[in-house]
Amino acid sequence: MTFNPDADLSGNTTRRRGRTAAIAGGTGIGVLGLLALIAGPLLGIDLSGLVGGAAPSGGGGPAEGSVIENCDTGADANADVDCRMAGSQLALDAFWEDHVEGYRAPQLIVVDGSTPTACGTASNAVGPFFCPGDETVYIDPTFFQLMQQQFGATAGNLAQLYIVGHEWGHHIQYITGVMDQYPNNGTGPGSNGVRTELQADCYAGAWIGQMSKSTDPNGVPYLQPSTEEQRVDALNAAFAVGDDHIQEQSGFVNPESWTHGSSEQRQRWFAEGYATGLEACGQVFTLPADQLDP
Repeated sequence: MTFNPDADLSGNTTRRRGRTAAIAGGTGIGVLGLLALIAGPLLGIDLSGLVGGAAPSGGGGPAEGSVIENCDTGADANADVDCRMAGSQLALDAFWEDHVEGYRAPQLIVVDGSTPTACGTASNAVGPFFCPGDETVYIDPTFFQLMQQQFGATAGNLAQLYIVGHEWGHHIQYITGVMDQYPNNGTGPGSNGVRTELQADCYAGAWIGQMSKSTDPNGVPYLQPSTEEQRVDALNAAFAVGDDHIQEQSGFVNPESWTHGSSEQRQRWFAEGYATGLEACGQVFTLPADQLDP
């Protein structure tokens, strides 16, 4: 159990959109290594538009869709993955409001099948991603099942929150100017793309490390402190989505094609954020490439 059962989640603004045919593509920034160019042959689709946060390509906006219903308490979030996503929205907003001056919250859309976005089409084939064009995080919860089946991740509750926290990290990079300061400059272990992903992992770790400090309007913490078992599960998810781990499944490892970082790098920066907080995350863009490794 991750959420406090009595936490008030009734104020969430998470919405549901979808029930259309899945089409891959777009220009969002996703959490998973499978969104990188290297994963295209594995999935049989062209994911090149999802690498790096390019300009929006047009499409649906975040305001459409229906409200997620029956997600009023932490108990609902512990029992239902859609409510877990809705609860994470409140907890993440509360955390970042305390750490970013002038914080502007993103919209969170739970995708049912697929839906158009300002960055292309969101679906479980594409994976969770943040779209700068409409400042929205898109997540199809069935993707967690794909993580289990195709990438060997256990994808438990905290691992799912790590993924949402990673996408929120991309929103923070967008509104604070990090994406403009460090634009896409190609691939490779020291590229800005890899550093952007590692910093988002670090942001997610920092949030999880302090997740029990953010409270609902009644002063009840949204989330309980994580357990060692849950943190191992989150680290397992970080490992599963490393570029090298995904490349190994197709029979080759080419660091010069990396866009999200190796499994060890992703685990390292999640752990850095968890252990030392947001201060560590700024180092991602200043360290030499060989010092991004554990």
